[in-house]
Formats: sequence, structure tokens, C-alpha cells
Amino acid sequence: MNWIEKELELLDDASLGRSLRECSPVAESPGYMMRGDRKLLNLSSNDYLGLSQHPAIIEAMREALLSEGAGSGASRLVTGNRMPYSHLEEALAEWQNCEAALVFANGYMANSGVIGALVSRGDVVFSDRLNHASITDGVVLSRAEHARYRHNDMEHLRALLNKHRDRRRKLIVTDAVFSMDGDQAPLRELAALKREFGAMLMVDEAHSGGIYGKRGEGLCHELGLQDEVDIHMGTFSKSFGVYGAYICGSRMLIRWLVNKARPLIYSTALPPSNTAGVLKALALVQEEHWRRERLFAASSSFRCLLEASGFKIGSGDSPIIPLIAGDNETALRFSGALGSAGIAAAAIRPPTVPAGTARIRFSLSAAHTDKELTDAAAQIRIIGQQLGVLGP
Repeated sequence: MNWIEKELELLDDASLGRSLRECSPVAESPGYMMRGDRKLLNLSSNDYLGLSQHPAIIEAMREALLSEGAGSGASRLVTGNRMPYSHLEEALAEWQNCEAALVFANGYMANSGVIGALVSRGDVVFSDRLNHASITDGVVLSRAEHARYRHNDMEHLRALLNKHRDRRRKLIVTDAVFSMDGDQAPLRELAALKREFGAMLMVDEAHSGGIYGKRGEGLCHELGLQDEVDIHMGTFSKSFGVYGAYICGSRMLIRWLVNKARPLIYSTALPPSNTAGVLKALALVQEEHWRRERLFAASSSFRCLLEASGFKIGSGDSPIIPLIAGDNETALRFSGALGSAGIAAAAIRPPTVPAGTARIRFSLSAAHTDKELTDAAAQIRIIGQQLGVLGP
């Protein structure tokens, strides 16, 4: 296996090598993390509402751990379908105002499992080029034809739909908010194309669930399009601060997934304690509106500060704010300098993003204060000037 060492050297030469770095939370400061003995302002986490250290969630998990045990012991179709699952899925269906819901171990398994259950050889999936890797891999595993349309380009999608209009099954799938750019999908136009061409529509709300909507239901609800979406997917690992994923839709859809979604059928169920924590997080997401208000205020302020400094950043109002550095080496140096200045912000490089668009992906939380973000923006400006990303 000597070829692996050579390939790793090539990755390092291209500034594309990756390694795992240990970190730990700071219980009393949810907007921070520890890396070794250094406390860093965490601007890379997806803990958008600051719930990952919430005492009520931790207590709910502790109680379930004592009563239900450490693990589920089997897949949900064998003996792993514990009571907390039923409670959570009933609450999810009510929250999303749909007929039924189904919980998966994580978002990757939900996307790959659902796509593979809905389409196969002879079918076609229409997918935005910037969709998450779990969607791309789900299409590959399904063996359906993969028709990728240019990012948010509805004319390109229309042309592809017209080309494949006679296929047996057609599935349009998109992120609601794109994980590396922070911009939104044109959901109204997608819904119209779905109706026109008789396709199914699946929306991944991983980075919009908990954030948009009156009760945090997601962007589809914010736009009043929830009834247009056939397959509604979301995760518990971001705004909820816990772990897992869900699918919401019709009873018929959920029954089909129970019978056909391989990641659900052949995986051990989530620990009941995790599921109990998610149920408590769901209540907090709906009740504590101030977290969304704080998050949007922080995101708007931080965007304005970076733009005023002259940085090239992505558009939108989400807490995902990409600062485009360009080449891989500059992005790595930028991230390293930020770490030295007390800020944790990851360098995102190909293949996660297109070549030439390496970036620092800032991701904000309701836990961040105005002063913390103002001070961070000042440090970012200084480092940007030092690296030549900004002019003097």
C-alpha cells in the first residue's frame, strides 16, 4: 500500500492535506472551544442557536440514559425502536404540520437512504451542483442518472427536465441553505418546475431548520411552501445542538422508507438518550424565539463589518459567511493566523468547494456577543491585510 503515502504527499504539496485536531467545549462559554490549553472564539461550529451545552437538554439525556440504558441494541426494525423515538416523531410531525416523520442516525444516512428508496436505474435525479456530498453520494448509490444543474440556475434545470420529461421517476433535490456559501435555493421556482414536469421535490433543511420559520420549522415554512415539498429533510446536529436527522412527509412516504431505506433498515438505532435530548431541543427551538432573533442580528452585524473592511463574502442572511481567500495555501495561512489570534475558523478547500474558491467559512451562533464579533472582525481585517487578501 505504498501508493497511499505518495498520494498523501501530493495532497500536502497542493495544500489539500487534512488531519484531525482535538478540541473540547467550554461549558460556561458556549461560543468558545478549547484547543489544547488555548481558549478560542469558535466561529466554525454549526451550533447556530447555542443549544449544544443547554442544561435542560443534558438533563433530559441523563434521565433517559438512566432509564433506557447506553444503547438501543439493534436496528429499529428489530428491537431498537424505543419509546423516545415515537414521542419524537409525533412531535416532529406536529412541528412540521405534516402527516408523519421518521428519524435517522444522521443527515448523511437520511439523504442517501431516502434518495435510494425513491429512485433507481431508469430514473433521474436533478441536483444543484453545490448540494451537500450526502446528496451526491445518495444519487450515485441509487444508480439513477444524475442530472446536475448549475447552481440556482432555473433555466438550466428547466432544460434538463424537458430533456428527461419521459423518464419513469423524476426527483428534484436541493439544499435550502447551501452549507459552504450560505445562500438560499430558489424554492418558489423549484416548486413551480416540480408541478410543471410532474417531479418529486426533496429539500434538505440541514442549515435552515431551527433558524427560519415562526417556530424554526425551516425555510420552506418561512416561504409558505411546506405543502409543495414531498420530502422534507432536516438534522439535529446543527441548530438543535444534538445529533441525528429526520424526514417529514406523508404517511405513505414514511411507510415506504421504513420498508426501503437501507441505512435505516441495516443500522443500529440512535441511543435513546440522544433521542430524548433531541425532543427537549425541539421544544426549546420552538419556544425560545430570542435565539433566532439574536442569531440574525449577529449575522447581519458581522457581515457588515467584513464588507466594510473590503472582504469578498457570500450573499444572504444566514449565519454561514464565507470569506473567499482564493488559493489553498492562503486559506490555510489565514486559518492558522486566526488561531494564533484566538479565533477558530476553518479553511475550506477543494473538493468541498470549487478550485480557486478556497475560503474561511465563518459560522455564527446565538451565543456570540456583539463585542466578541466586533473584536474578531478587527483581527480578521488585520490578518487579511498582512496576507494580502486585503489592500493596505
